[in-house]
Amino acid sequence: MSDRPTEEPAARRVRPDVQRSLDALLTAAAEVFASDGVDAPVRRITARAGVGAGTLYRHFPQRSDLITAVFRHEVDACAEAAPLLAEQYEPVEALTRWLQRYARFVATKRGLKTALHSGDPAYESLPAYFQERFLPVVTDLLAAAAASGGLRADIPPYDLLRAISDLVSPDDQGYTQRMITLLVNGLRYGTDAP
Repeated sequence: MSDRPTEEPAARRVRPDVQRSLDALLTAAAEVFASDGVDAPVRRITARAGVGAGTLYRHFPQRSDLITAVFRHEVDACAEAAPLLAEQYEPVEALTRWLQRYARFVATKRGLKTALHSGDPAYESLPAYFQERFLPVVTDLLAAAAASGGLRADIPPYDLLRAISDLVSPDDQGYTQRMITLLVNGLRYGTDAP
């Protein structure tokens, strides 16, 4: 018997061509879902991705698998944008830009609300995933903005996420951006910020 510790098997690596197909499918599905809703025909997604239906069904046997993967992929991309914005902009501007990014995320989830409330168990973990990824991001951005003196320090992160979700107009990005600016300006109330 060897004294060497047992090693866990290495994580299975995805071949580069398979990863490209997966990325193409997720990107195409996100675009098609944004324009046509989550019930759009699969052939539109595969045509846009440049892959066959077999490739799609090999990775995502059910439509709910694809919807879940797209949702998680986009949540991750939106959450990962926050630290980059925080490095590039002063705290209130970073928060504002991230809220605009988040609003675009919300606006493109056409049909997802119906799917999430369909009773399909594939979607049960998505609300928790949404909160796990977004609440820390908003908490950090708000804390930095408050520490800079640019915003009040008593803003509940979840309330801010809900407020943005409620004011998003999917068909009028200009309106949404104006409302985010108005909301952020309101969050300055009670500070010495201009």
